[in-house]
Amino acid sequence: MDVLWYGPAAGVLALLYAGALARRVARRDPGTPEMQSIAEAIREGAMAFLGREYRAIAVFVAVMFVILATGITPGIELPTAVAFVIGAACSVAAGFAGMRVATLANTRTAQAARSGLVQALGVAFPGGAVMGMTVVGLGLLGVGVLYAIFRDASQVIGFSLGASSVALFARVGGGIYTKGADVGADLVGKVEAGIPEDDPRNPAVIADAVGDNVGDVAGMGADLFESYVGSVIAAVAIGFVQFQERGALTALLLAAAGIVASIVGTLFVRGTDAQRALRYGTLSSAAAVAVAGYFVVAVTLGDLRPYWAMLLGLAAGIITGLVAEYYTSGREVRTLADAATKGPAPTLIAGTAQGMLSAVLPLVVIALATIFAFRLADFYGIALAAVGMLSITGMTVSVDAYGPIADNSAGIAEMAHLGAEVRRVADSLDAAGNTTAAIAKGFAIGSAALTALALFFFYRQAVGLETINIMDPDVIAGLFIGGVVPFLFAALAMRAVGRTAQTMVEEVRRQFREIRGLMDGKARPEYARCVDIATRGALREMIVPGLAAVVIPIAVGVLLHKEALGGLLAGAIVTGVPLALYLANAGGAWDNAKKFIEEGHHGGKGSDAHKAAVIGDTVGDPFKDTAGPALNILIKLMTVVALVFAPLF
Repeated sequence: MDVLWYGPAAGVLALLYAGALARRVARRDPGTPEMQSIAEAIREGAMAFLGREYRAIAVFVAVMFVILATGITPGIELPTAVAFVIGAACSVAAGFAGMRVATLANTRTAQAARSGLVQALGVAFPGGAVMGMTVVGLGLLGVGVLYAIFRDASQVIGFSLGASSVALFARVGGGIYTKGADVGADLVGKVEAGIPEDDPRNPAVIADAVGDNVGDVAGMGADLFESYVGSVIAAVAIGFVQFQERGALTALLLAAAGIVASIVGTLFVRGTDAQRALRYGTLSSAAAVAVAGYFVVAVTLGDLRPYWAMLLGLAAGIITGLVAEYYTSGREVRTLADAATKGPAPTLIAGTAQGMLSAVLPLVVIALATIFAFRLADFYGIALAAVGMLSITGMTVSVDAYGPIADNSAGIAEMAHLGAEVRRVADSLDAAGNTTAAIAKGFAIGSAALTALALFFFYRQAVGLETINIMDPDVIAGLFIGGVVPFLFAALAMRAVGRTAQTMVEEVRRQFREIRGLMDGKARPEYARCVDIATRGALREMIVPGLAAVVIPIAVGVLLHKEALGGLLAGAIVTGVPLALYLANAGGAWDNAKKFIEEGHHGGKGSDAHKAAVIGDTVGDPFKDTAGPALNILIKLMTVVALVFAPLF
């Protein structure tokens, strides 16, 4: 077999492993009839939203295909349009498969929690690993097969455009849904009514549980899918320029080695400490790919400098993730919880400061990795650094997707009245998931910087730019426009969450006020009304941010020139990466400070400190789960759009 096919073969291996994990989860006990009824309501709501969201995305994909395939854009060939549709379809398939299994795993995790933490972890993590393995499996299979057929990365880049387009809409739409529901449920239920989180009397709890899946499973999966394929395609393209076929082959084989390493890492996730087990699995995957990568580069290139560049990216990703973990757990969270005893304002100030500080070291590390990777292997070194950072995507997505399953299981335990001990086990899994999700977001955001830089080089080559003169007024204008786009995008996303949450709050208040016997547990809330509000709000609000990411780079390139567009892309990277880290880590810190207080510290649930922490958490929700994660898609999508439409400029 041609060695080039080893990459797609590794993708098939990942999909087979995902299938085995899915069957393992499905065979577990789903629990009592009441638990199954709650889980079925969550699954129906999630699938209904996903169906409506994907139909809306399909319209965009169809229009883009016509634009790319019919010659409206001179210089763009049909294979690029075909690759675009395949990329979009693979992203949709990954999100659908991951969420399908996640909604099976939630009630089974809650049932397993009745036997202890070890048993619950043994269901929740494999459920999340299905998402992780499906993402890397479909990603490498798609990129590998298309490259083997076309042997031209400039046509395969359409696959990345398709993945990025779906990811942006899925991440923004899912993020608006989940946080609109979550904020509405918390503000009225926990703060105003004083009832526990996930209390079945709260009309928004089902919508909140649905949101965990559509935002943090399907949306997150699409997010990491586009990051992964973007890094691999950039490395394939630049590797071919610098090392011909050997350079492209090296990138594909390193991604294949990462899949095997991720599978190995999943085998190490076990034990009584969920957070330690998840961290150990991630570090085991990193160690395995570091060893495998040495032999891949030594055999294919015979020059180890690209290997050291790849290793720099892997190390930068780990450091970025560990910094996120530091600022969203341990001493920093205890400090933030202390601030909550002084009231909401000190809570918001302290969390904002923590989020800003959390962006400093990762940016320094990424800057150093960029410098040394370039000195080792030019722009191919930067591309391989991005591949190194994302090589263990299978593991990092598995860890991230585990979090919503644990969160849903805690909600089901509460709604099904399984008792305090089961809820404690589920909450322990959930707290570990919040911290590990911050790590995964750090990986994704850090990789966005390196991948965007690699794609930027690809763009420079496509439009024939040797240098970009920052003394050119048009370039300066491009820098300013690019620098403000992440702020515009984040603002649009958070305003959308605010509007959806406001409608949700009014509906929950109405039901508390008008449904007799609801607060006494004698009447059933109208859950479907809240699910419908979140769905309509998300689908309506995701359109403008999604279109802006495509329209702005094309407009700048056409109205100004290719150098100005280069300035726009650079400006978006420079502001987008630290802003994304700040938003993600501040939100994670506020969330865990709330959970720390709910464990019984500073007066526990219902105390003034708890109310202040809940307010911090509701502010942080759209930070960490809507605006922040979407920014890393934004900066890569704009670069890919510039690259695909380069013939226009």
